[in-house]
Amino acid sequence: MESIVYKKVKEFKRRYPMTISWRLKQHCKVIDTHINPGEVVKYAFAAQKNDTTFDIISTNVIVLTNKRILLGQKRLLFGYFYTAITPDLFNDLEVIMGLLWGKIQIDTVKEVVMLSKIQKEALAEIETYITEYMMEEKQKYRRIQQEG
Repeated sequence: MESIVYKKVKEFKRRYPMTISWRLKQHCKVIDTHINPGEVVKYAFAAQKNDTTFDIISTNVIVLTNKRILLGQKRLLFGYFYTAITPDLFNDLEVIMGLLWGKIQIDTVKEVVMLSKIQKEALAEIETYITEYMMEEKQKYRRIQQEG
């Protein structure tokens, strides 16, 4: 049975085929492993997690759930890389459009995550999903802090 993450990433790649990404099914399995009970996948896309021009082998699957942003990459031989960004760690988002591809830069308290080699037409959609999600979640955190 095909996972919901893989379905959403395939849908993204069908709409934006110029986004450079490889081995999507394997990367989706990393995310599937870490989705908690009660988490709902809202949006998923693929990109390279780097800022270098010639590195095209760092594909990550990025997933927005109702609780956090997840990034997963299956390594070629063994193991994987996994990152979770919770709304309280999110600072800012920047969109950078180049001649052929674009980049999304997610600034967190701990690090800056650069997602690159994304088809230019996909940038507005990704930015909208991430910023609307983060604004919603940050408001929930503020309410909880004010009540507590």
